[in-house]
Amino acid sequence: YIGCKLAFKNRLTRKDMRPLTEDETRILFLKLAEYIGRDVEALISAKRGNAGDNSGRHVFRLHRDRVYYSSESVMRTSAGVSREELLSLGTCFGKFSKSGKKFRLHITALDHISQYAKHKVWVKPSAEMSFLYGNNVTKSGLARITENTPQYGGVVVYGTANGTDLPLGFGVAAQGTERCRELDSGSNVVLHQADIGEYLRVEDDMF
Repeated sequence: YIGCKLAFKNRLTRKDMRPLTEDETRILFLKLAEYIGRDVEALISAKRGNAGDNSGRHVFRLHRDRVYYSSESVMRTSAGVSREELLSLGTCFGKFSKSGKKFRLHITALDHISQYAKHKVWVKPSAEMSFLYGNNVTKSGLARITENTPQYGGVVVYGTANGTDLPLGFGVAAQGTERCRELDSGSNVVLHQADIGEYLRVEDDMF
């Protein structure tokens, strides 16, 4: 969702929210491109909001080493909140490593990534729970995969239970589409990166 979360957490290091540097933007966009290709630009120009509200252009901002995705209108509103009280802004997309050279996508970015995903994997109902506990997807649990998915390409994983395509998380394709057809049942198809089960398993470390 788009909005500000306020909380008093004095134990956190105080760091001002700021725009990303050129290097930080490059690292973030390269990571996003693994999953959504050139639609990174669509995220910035997106005009959407809750209940169909047209919330205008969106931006990425860095706050306490985490990258947040927010509409410009919400960002401007947050300017009236003192920095020690601002816990997050909009949607957390992930976190930079301590060195600042790598970026890790968080499961909280799934809703946005799934809208533009270039490569997708659907798992059988019997394999959903395994993935939601942080395990890789094996050939035995694969229902289908989009054509031309490259090896090591970013994929969004969907469940097929109850006939719905529910985004469960994302990962990296262990093999390309053609190669998947030749694998034995125990071979990995998707290397797990994140799943919605984390909202229960690691909630305290997500924000």
